[in-house]
Amino acid sequence: MNENLTGQIYCGESLPPLVVRGLQEFNRGQYYRCHETLEDAFNAEPRAVRLLYQGILQIGVGFFHITKGNWRGAVKVLERGILKIVRFEPGCQGVDVASLLAGARAVHTEILQLGADGLAAFDVDSLPKIVWEE
Repeated sequence: MNENLTGQIYCGESLPPLVVRGLQEFNRGQYYRCHETLEDAFNAEPRAVRLLYQGILQIGVGFFHITKGNWRGAVKVLERGILKIVRFEPGCQGVDVASLLAGARAVHTEILQLGADGLAAFDVDSLPKIVWEE
């Protein structure tokens, strides 16, 4: 589905190389670096697909906050990221958005249940990866 600047998505296109690099960084757990890379991709993209990049960026920032023990920051930014990418479900530009959403929602639910005082019990090795067609 290709759309224009007024909200169209361009999901049929391939991922730009900068976004691919950001997804690779995400999957290596380099969430801060991923944030920087995807922010550049977001700023370079004038079309609505930029919201997919921003949502992935925000989910990565949420995971970064989890690794740093910042419960409030993780909850807040994960919610934003989930809301951003839901419009791209089940997938866009080869990214398995449905899988990422399921993983991010599961993490969000778990950290809400753990609460701020229990966040240290969260297994950061269980943070989901992004699946996409390369």
